[in-house]
Amino acid sequence: MKGQKIKVAGFGFRSEAPLASLVQALDQLIEQYGAIDQLAAAHSMLPLVQQLGRLRSLEVIAVADAELSTVATLTHSARSMQARGTGSVAEAVALLAAGPGATLLGPRIISVDRQATAALAEGAD
Repeated sequence: MKGQKIKVAGFGFRSEAPLASLVQALDQLIEQYGAIDQLAAAHSMLPLVQQLGRLRSLEVIAVADAELSTVATLTHSARSMQARGTGSVAEAVALLAAGPGATLLGPRIISVDRQATAALAEGAD
């Protein structure tokens, strides 16, 4: 369908984050915004998000790490800026994966254990 909007959940997380942190963050996004069409992660963080994609039967989009710094984010985390060159990995990944003209539906959310973040962007299909 032309003009259909897609919702892409982008993730950022600490290297020691368990899959449960991502599951919990995704559930928070779904609770807040409804159904999600795809998941996304930076190449360097792909394996854990692919695991989540298999668990939830959702396609996973890979985003080049080098592109993270090219996107303006709503959130500005000093830790994220230092580590990845962006204010929010989750927000940058969601925007890049959702394509040109995509918009964030809100600032990133943080998992209860503070190990993972997730953000939702909407883009044209």
